[in-house]
Amino acid sequence: MINVFLLLGSNLGNRNLYLQKAIARIRQDVGEIQQTSPVYETQSWGKTDLPDYLNQVILLQTSLPAQEVLNRILAIEIELGRKREEKWGSRTIDIDILFYGNEVINDTNLTVPHPELHNRRFTLEPLGIIAPNFVHPVLNKTILDLKNNLNDNLVVNRI
Repeated sequence: MINVFLLLGSNLGNRNLYLQKAIARIRQDVGEIQQTSPVYETQSWGKTDLPDYLNQVILLQTSLPAQEVLNRILAIEIELGRKREEKWGSRTIDIDILFYGNEVINDTNLTVPHPELHNRRFTLEPLGIIAPNFVHPVLNKTILDLKNNLNDNLVVNRI
């Protein structure tokens, strides 16, 4: 079994319900959820004029290969109404693979660890709650170290 960290985000509709539905579908189709972070309300990143997000990190265990995890979470996004109309646009649900064990993956449609996670407070705050001592396999720093040395000043509030 592989430990996989996923980031969930929603800034359209009933944001909390979309997070809950995504977690239920991930549990059913991807793997056994081991831990969930608290939910955080965060300012939009990238396009700052969009509605605020709810974000949450989950840790799951799966026997699926990374590409199959990606395929299944993309299907869950579509099922929950995700439309990819513009980069960093609003969405009912977004599910990103942050880490797939300690693997480093650079495929055309999948990069793991997530290439921006170390720059984003909305990712590191919830990740730091459930995995503060996890070591980023490329940067060789703990999540806590990354969070403590972050330059991202967007507002991220635990709810």
